[in-house]
Amino acid sequence: MPSSYQRWTVTEPYLDLHCSLGEGPYYEEATNHLRFVDIIKRQLHTVDLGVGPKSLKTLQFDMPVGVTADIEGVDPRKKILIGGKSGVYILDRETGKCDLLKRFLDSEEKDERMRSNDGAIDPQGRFWVGTMNDFWVGEPQAEGSLFRFNSDLSRKILRSSLTIPNSIGWSRDHKTLYFTHSTEKRIIAFDFDVSTGDISNERVFWQHDGNGDPDGFKVDAEGNIWQAIYGESRVLKISPEGKLVGEITYPTKCITCPVFIGTEIWVTTADDHDKTKPYAGAVFKVDVGIVGLKEFKFKLDKKIPGL
Repeated sequence: MPSSYQRWTVTEPYLDLHCSLGEGPYYEEATNHLRFVDIIKRQLHTVDLGVGPKSLKTLQFDMPVGVTADIEGVDPRKKILIGGKSGVYILDRETGKCDLLKRFLDSEEKDERMRSNDGAIDPQGRFWVGTMNDFWVGEPQAEGSLFRFNSDLSRKILRSSLTIPNSIGWSRDHKTLYFTHSTEKRIIAFDFDVSTGDISNERVFWQHDGNGDPDGFKVDAEGNIWQAIYGESRVLKISPEGKLVGEITYPTKCITCPVFIGTEIWVTTADDHDKTKPYAGAVFKVDVGIVGLKEFKFKLDKKIPGL
């Protein structure tokens, strides 16, 4: 590696709570809370970072939830957007009730085989989310899709025949959309039209050649992508030119998704089923000296009772 290659090593978790599949970390800046999901255990965890790990609160779902997002003009302590089993929902955090806004598919039979995975809000407030086979199906098949839900709740399938669609994000100038397809071990780039949300000019931005699989990522203020590698105990720092320029290593194998909180990167992890090593499913943090790009909020045009 070149001498400028950056390395960080994390040895202890911030929160050792043994998630089966921790995912979707999201920083609520207004409240200084971190929230994240456990897709397998069907839970939403929330931590008040001003108080610390003892403030952990857990909400139990009756379905797998892959991703959450804030809604423009709505207090996230009360209601947030979630990608769930059958589509996009509004979660009432005070009652635990999930109201379905829009289904992924019109056929409930096909719908039953699927669940949401990762997702993100684009600069215009549209919600992008990938779907994949639910756990009961077994080994994931190429039945997943990449969806875009507009502010009026109209939906569009941008890509189909995906197996494990994962993180979605944008370059600093919003002209490029990045999308991780874990199954192909690559980050795919598209030209992105901010006004319409259309994508074009698909190409491979970065191809992973290790044993692990690229999972979630976040983009920093300089345009670097911080890509979690599931199965390799690492988050990789990839430059805007697609070059590997640094890495964070962790004491557990299955790193799932990062999020920036100030200049720190926090990550969720999953159970690696190795009883000889600690911290599988824990949450970790490390200061990397740079902030991430700001998160966007879902702009919902449709009038929803209670919002």
